[in-house]
Amino acid sequence: MLVETFPVGLLQCNCTIAADPEHGEAIVIDPGDEITRIVERLAALRLTLRQIIITHAHIDHVGGALKLKRLTGAPILMHQDDLPLLRMMDVQAGWLGVETPETAPPDEPLRESTIVGLTQSPATVLHTPGHTPGSVCLHFAHENILVAGDTLFAGSIGRTDLPGGDGRRILESIHGKLLHLPEETKVIAGHGPATTIGQEKLRNPYLRLA
Repeated sequence: MLVETFPVGLLQCNCTIAADPEHGEAIVIDPGDEITRIVERLAALRLTLRQIIITHAHIDHVGGALKLKRLTGAPILMHQDDLPLLRMMDVQAGWLGVETPETAPPDEPLRESTIVGLTQSPATVLHTPGHTPGSVCLHFAHENILVAGDTLFAGSIGRTDLPGGDGRRILESIHGKLLHLPEETKVIAGHGPATTIGQEKLRNPYLRLA
């Protein structure tokens, strides 16, 4: 599996293209902005987009999803618990002082244990509420990769002071679902550098048990 991650937009959200070049298919995770750049990269790699997957419905992660769908025809997948956040996109845009992007409800819901992604390299959905009610992570078990959205960062965790955030739940999600993964699992966070489960278990100050 080919994996390319690059920051997009004002808040530098990490957008990820996961691809199977042999079969010419790809998924895009969190196309928050710079959709032309994403489409051009897919074209350069001669990839057909199969799915657009949203880890949570904050503007910097979902803002470009509908535009990408219109350009490629790929369906949008998102957890239903974040629909209230999707419906307040104008409020979110106001937080940043930017134009409100056009959005639409997802074409398919993401649920715990849903299998998504590529035929040869599928991912399992882990529902990890806390940063938002519908936050999800994608675990590519065969590749030892976790796309964590804004649930887990290198040395930190997702903020919980925005609408729908819950500090207790995000810690329960991380301890209950993410820290049980193999320590060598690469974590692609929603912002900033990649890390591993092992590194975060050892060094992340937010995950130390009292």
